[in-house]
Amino acid sequence: MKQINSKLIAMMIVAIVMIGYNVYAQVKKADKYTTIKIKTSAMCDMCKETIEKVLAYEKGVKSSELDVDTKVCTVKYDATKTTPEKIKLAISKAGYDADEVLADPKAYAKLSPCCKKDGKKH
Repeated sequence: MKQINSKLIAMMIVAIVMIGYNVYAQVKKADKYTTIKIKTSAMCDMCKETIEKVLAYEKGVKSSELDVDTKVCTVKYDATKTTPEKIKLAISKAGYDADEVLADPKAYAKLSPCCKKDGKKH
């Protein structure tokens, strides 16, 4: 009987350790990403689509969501793979301002008239 109890206790200890490790791994994975908010010069849903598409291909970016009304893009990224500066530069190269980083002039010139700062909304 003692042998069964000691085996049961040993299995319970192993199970508790494994559960603890899995919980720790999940918490560690959740902490992997950083979130920033970037003020853009986006004007319409087409701008939203363009910026989110550009950021989807940016290394280290997990997700992005642009609020057209506030012109703020919320970006979730892996800080070990990219930086806020690189993310802002990607937005700039798409033709839009990103906080203090102004839009690349050549990319801005290629935007649809509705996407430019003085453009009319759809």
